[in-house]
Amino acid sequence: MAIKQRTKSLSATDNQLADTYFQLQVLNGKEITDAKFPNFAAKVAEAGHPTLRPVPLEIFQLNIGKLCNQTCAHCHVDAGPDKKEENMSKATLERCLEIIAAVPTITTVDITGGAPEMNPHFRWFVEECFKLGKQVIDRCNLTIIMANPKYHDLPEFLAKNRVQVVSSLPYFSKSRTDSQRGDGVFEDSIEALKRLNAAGYGQEGTGLQLDLVYNPSGAFLPSSQEQLQSEFKRQLKRKYDIVFNNLYAITNLPISRFLDYLIQTDNYAEYMQLLVEAYNPATVEGLMCRNTISVSWDGYLYDCDFNQMLDLKVATKDSHHIDNFDIEQLKNRNIVLNQHCYGCTAGAGSSCGGEIT
Repeated sequence: MAIKQRTKSLSATDNQLADTYFQLQVLNGKEITDAKFPNFAAKVAEAGHPTLRPVPLEIFQLNIGKLCNQTCAHCHVDAGPDKKEENMSKATLERCLEIIAAVPTITTVDITGGAPEMNPHFRWFVEECFKLGKQVIDRCNLTIIMANPKYHDLPEFLAKNRVQVVSSLPYFSKSRTDSQRGDGVFEDSIEALKRLNAAGYGQEGTGLQLDLVYNPSGAFLPSSQEQLQSEFKRQLKRKYDIVFNNLYAITNLPISRFLDYLIQTDNYAEYMQLLVEAYNPATVEGLMCRNTISVSWDGYLYDCDFNQMLDLKVATKDSHHIDNFDIEQLKNRNIVLNQHCYGCTAGAGSSCGGEIT
């Protein structure tokens, strides 16, 4: 079953799942459903990790705002055009720059949203990170490039600053893409990809990396990333003369709007059981929460973007916010786990960079 299109965020419609605590109660069988599944932390312990600990911090990921020009049905961020207040301030971004400059192991600054480009300080921040010699990732929904003339030069701006573009494209067909992300999204996405190609992205020899993200349109796991990449490359080249570097296959986690979809379609218990049965202990070593810190628009610290959306802050005594960022405490923390983590360890695993194993 395809995901039903949305026009408003969960919070704008007073949906009880807009409450992160309520989502956690659902995931642990205490609200809406009494379906209970094996404790994820216990599963990890069985694989030889009594606690999950971080490795050196390499990726500094920022969600710089939930404002977005789209309202995607599966969105774990619950982003949308009505999220005007949740935008990272310049003062917060300046503090993030101080941290990025001070921690030598940080090599990558991963900028996400919402549509991160809608933050008024986005371009300034990208330029400052580039000056620091960091690899910048822009998680772009593609349609933002076409949304307004002020964004039409984004491909050239991103290319100038050598930004790696990671773009969402649910499928290489209009029907499947629009059913997940909204009417007209596919056509705008194709035009945006052509503009990125024209700016050098995805083209051999330019070093400008353009990666696509695929996630399923329903309550099932993604197919083989390698096979999907081959098919996406063939179809996009044949139909539209579009090229790109890599395709990342990402599992939908039972959070926010996708959790709402699972409940509304009576697929929640079946999907969770699918994740549990597909649990792969070989993915644990490579989980993105181990080398990443995720920063919310208001400056709080999380082990990953998914924990951020459930408001599961880092398990440190005094370092929960960028204002009291303490790299030594963060190095020695235990990573916070809950039932949604099954999504990152199912099958070949799932991370912001696609499959893990």
